[in-house]
Amino acid sequence: MSLSNTFETHTLNYLFTATSVTRPTAWYVALFTSNPDEDASGTEVSGGAYARQSVAFTVSGNTASNSAAIEFPTATAPYGTVTHIGVFDASSGGNLIAYAALTTSKAIDTGDVMRIPASDLDVTMD
Repeated sequence: MSLSNTFETHTLNYLFTATSVTRPTAWYVALFTSNPDEDASGTEVSGGAYARQSVAFTVSGNTASNSAAIEFPTATAPYGTVTHIGVFDASSGGNLIAYAALTTSKAIDTGDVMRIPASDLDVTMD
């Protein structure tokens, strides 16, 4: 995953200045049908019972991974083809923290459930 512009700046301020940085206290996974890019400008899924899902992470070395499976509500209408995911600091609105393309895009139709198994969402700093 790549950090958003906002969190690249937060990280640099934390590491190289005395500037105070506000740390997120909650994390939510969002689904996108286009690349959110560093400024969260992509198209987030909406409608069809879609809602961002909360996620908790565990850190080992230079990688943070989701500590439990993430399951989105059963789609009551098609979401379209999900191509990217993002991690936000709020259940709606908020700031994009990190984003990535899915290894394999996934078309979500009515009745489908999008699941991300535990430890499958990795944020690595290298």
